[in-house]
Amino acid sequence: NQITYNLQLCILSKILSYVTCGSLVKLLNTRHNVRLHSHDVKYGSGSGQQSVTGVDSADDSNSYWQIRGKPSATCQRGLPIRCGQAIRITHMTTGRNLHTHHFSSPLSNNQEVSAFGENGEGDDLDVWTVQCGGTFWDRDDAVRFKHVGTDVFLSVTGEQYGHPIRGQREVHGMPSPSHHNYWKAMEGVFIQPSSDPLRHDEL
Repeated sequence: NQITYNLQLCILSKILSYVTCGSLVKLLNTRHNVRLHSHDVKYGSGSGQQSVTGVDSADDSNSYWQIRGKPSATCQRGLPIRCGQAIRITHMTTGRNLHTHHFSSPLSNNQEVSAFGENGEGDDLDVWTVQCGGTFWDRDDAVRFKHVGTDVFLSVTGEQYGHPIRGQREVHGMPSPSHHNYWKAMEGVFIQPSSDPLRHDEL
């Protein structure tokens, strides 16, 4: 009936305002206005793993990341991500997961953040929790990502690289919450529970 239909529409419109499992997104650091980025360029120090940076450009395809469940827990495609939920953030182009560990970052000597693994499978240090204020990760809200294994927050403080990734910003882990570690979901494909992708902005 009409009441049931209206209720379903209301629920669907609310779900569409959340970041969902399986969504492909660009993540903007709101303090420094750069998008989380990676590419097949290794660090010349520290772990030597694939580097993760922040870029000014809004239309670089190397800035897409997929939101996935942690290895031991199924994340049902299309369901909203809960605040406090443990997730993996997988780089679309290279299939490596956002990762951090006890190496120093090259510019600021904070904790190095890298992209690690093959075909979306790495290890326990690929797991982050979404820190937000409500029940679910709302697409309009800035959130923090806290690393499960080492308790640091995904952060940018503005240091810039030279050649070969000139102008890109260092992304690292910091032990304390601050305005340097807020991130907002921007352009992307947001997966609905029906499994039909909801196209947003450029995709």
